Amino acid sequence: MRGSAGLVVAIVVVAVLLIMLPAYRWFFLISVLIGLVIAGALTLWYRLHPIKEQDVGPKRPLGL
Repeated sequence: MRGSAGLVVAIVVVAVLLIMLPAYRWFFLISVLIGLVIAGALTLWYRLHPIKEQDVGPKRPLGL
């Protein structure tokens, strides 16, 4: 499966697991909350500490 078909299958599998397994609901909720906290922290960090041109290594280290 490629592209949107794989995405649809993944969403269906998660939905079925959320409906059928009560323990999975807690695991999913905690995982999503941890992911949101980390995403928010990284977004805040890079807004306060933007990457400068000199911080980036050589884009073509071998000169190719």
